[in-house]
This record gives sequence, C-alpha cells and structure tokens, in this order.
Amino acid sequence: MSGAGSDRAFAGSIPKIYQQYLVPLLFEPYAADLAKRLASRSVSHVLEVAAGTGAVTRALASALPERVAIVATDLNQAMLDQAASLGAGRPVEWRQADAMELPFADGTFDAVVCQFGVMFFPDKRKAFAEAHRVLRPGGLYLFNVWDRLEANEFANAVTTAVESLFPGDPPRFFARTPHGYHERARIEEDLAGGRFAGTPEIVTIPARSRARSPRAVAIALCQGTPLRSEIEARDATRLQEATDVAADAIAGRFGRGDVDGQMQAHVVTVER
Repeated sequence: MSGAGSDRAFAGSIPKIYQQYLVPLLFEPYAADLAKRLASRSVSHVLEVAAGTGAVTRALASALPERVAIVATDLNQAMLDQAASLGAGRPVEWRQADAMELPFADGTFDAVVCQFGVMFFPDKRKAFAEAHRVLRPGGLYLFNVWDRLEANEFANAVTTAVESLFPGDPPRFFARTPHGYHERARIEEDLAGGRFAGTPEIVTIPARSRARSPRAVAIALCQGTPLRSEIEARDATRLQEATDVAADAIAGRFGRGDVDGQMQAHVVTVER
C-alpha cells in the first residue's frame, strides 16, 4: 500500500520506533505547548483525538488538575497499546476511535485536543464537525498542524534524500500529509465547514528539533512513520539503504554529532 491510503498506517514496528525516536525529536516541545494552553482554562472533561503514543496525553496529565478526566483516543490500536503501556502517571481512559465518527454523546467535553493528527483526517470538515458535536457550548477545540515542509529542516532533508533513491516514483509522504495542510485560509474554511462559527486564532510556533545523531533522525523519519510503508511498497529490500542515505544527508548538512534543526507549526484555537 502506497500513497494517501497508507498515510494512516501506524502498525508493525512503527509505534515502538515512533515513541523511541520521533516523540523526543518532534513532538515533546509542541505537546508541552498544547498542555500549557489548555491548563490556563477551567475544564473538567477533556478528549484527545489522534493521541498516537501519548505525548500530549502525558503532558495534559501533568499540567491539568487531578480532577480533570482525560479520554485519549486514536484510530490505530497499536499506537494506543504503546501509549497505554507507558501510562500517563494518573488514570486515563484509552479508547480506539475514529475522529470522524466519535463514539461520544453530544456536548460531552469541555475541550477537544489534537496534536499533529488533523492532517491525516481524510474528511477534515467531517472530523471538525464531530469535534464541534461532542464539545459543550463554549468548549475549546485546540490542535496543531505542521507548517510547510521547507520550514521543517529534518523532514525536508530526509524527503529529498529518499527521493533520490526512487526518482521515477518518489515517496512524498511528508510533503503530502504531515506538511500538506498548512494554509491558514484552508484551515479557516474547513473549520467553518465543520460548524465552527467563530474566527479561529492561528499562531505560528517555531521550535528546535534535536537528536544525538543523524542516524537517530533518519530512523525516526524513515522507520517510525508511514514513509516506511512508501519505501517498502517500492522495494521492501531498500528500507535500510533509505535510512542510510537519509542519515548521510542529515550529517552532511547538520554535522555528525548532536544535530539541531528548525521546525515550525501552527497552533489553532477555536471555541464552539
């Protein structure tokens, strides 16, 4: 399976690699940011969608008062299993669910939170409408999305490197999906199409992406994301080669020791 149909396939060894390499590389700074934003509000019942391996769940569990109930969901049971095995330091309800068909009653939650998951929703307006439905009046929808590929140095470098192995049919996972939903006007239009009548606040947050080696970056992006499925769909024997090429590209640009690259995302806040 290759292309858009494989972009939501976080299975096999991906969840473990995702947690070990990708979460510290990309997600922890933005998870802390989302949790801090939500902690400034009075909430009692929070839903997280597309929770992955629980980076935001753990940040929320730490930042929010113990009385706040947290429900963390993801489409992929394997990702939830990885999240649940790590825990959150306090009770969390882990539940498999599709963001476009949430199994909750209308007006259940004070806030719906999503970290870097919106880009994967096949029908974003339907997913936004579901978030709107399960929110109480005045409830908050808080999510982030990656900015364009060129503003995220590691993902851009790895994409270019892996493309060189398959020039006739280059894998475009990062350009197509994680970094393919960054236009503010489109986000605003889709939120309006999902029944959010208010004007969303959209702020751009730059951060630094750090790893102990170029190979850690290459493993994270080539083996801990659906880019792996794209590579293996083209030639299942070339995953290690692709990882090596990506590591060399990172080393050539950022050095062979600790590496530090620019990353950038939009944070979107809108009330029901």
